[in-house]
Amino acid sequence: MDLGTIIGLVVALGFILAGNAIEGGKVAQIAQPTAAMIVIGGTIGATMVQFPLSTFINGMKAIKTVFLTKPSRDAKLVEEIVGYAATARRDGILALEPLAPKASDPFLVRALMMAIDGADSTAIRDALEQAIHKEEEEGEDAAKVFETAGGYSPTIGIIGAVLGLIQVMQNLSDIAKVGEGIATAFVATIYGVAFANLVCLPIGGKLKLRTREAVALRVLMLEGALAIQQGMNPKLVKERLSSFSHDHAHPAADVKEAA
Repeated sequence: MDLGTIIGLVVALGFILAGNAIEGGKVAQIAQPTAAMIVIGGTIGATMVQFPLSTFINGMKAIKTVFLTKPSRDAKLVEEIVGYAATARRDGILALEPLAPKASDPFLVRALMMAIDGADSTAIRDALEQAIHKEEEEGEDAAKVFETAGGYSPTIGIIGAVLGLIQVMQNLSDIAKVGEGIATAFVATIYGVAFANLVCLPIGGKLKLRTREAVALRVLMLEGALAIQQGMNPKLVKERLSSFSHDHAHPAADVKEAA
């Protein structure tokens, strides 16, 4: 579980509600199911119009990565690759043939098998860079789904507020309820701004971070496979891979710079 995400949401909502209470407001005043329905439903619909359905669905599936976090795999991957390098250095690269399919990541399996099959370094790099770029693009598209939703949400909130005002204007005969009706109408605006800035935009940003982390691992595995194919000393392999930690890697640049 990503505690940063959970704590961030609790802190944001907690301080907003606390501030509302200090100003004399009540939760019941902003708990408007119809406003939430207009904002959330309208935002989802508008976002679906902009993106292909498959991209939208992939974005929704990616939400789980925002709330779930995995321990860094960098150190373990480096040790695993160094182990393969030591075996290849000692017994020849063909000795990895029975070991490669058991690698911890399918991408690493593919990279090792290409090296074992005798593909030259340029072919390996070109093929795997394409796979890395595809994964990066898919991750960026998932993030854009939420960034786009964050752009539409405040506007949908204004639409909800205007709809509420229309209803108020149709009942001006009861002056006592006009003020209350206007206040209620503007709840949709609050929902629109809050949904954008507390949910959609932060999720989009976190998905970009997850994509960078995943791509950095792919670059690490690519460089490891190339080092093994070149017959590099295991100690040098470890030193070389240490620079590809996700704390320092940049997805778009690393693949090109490593070339």
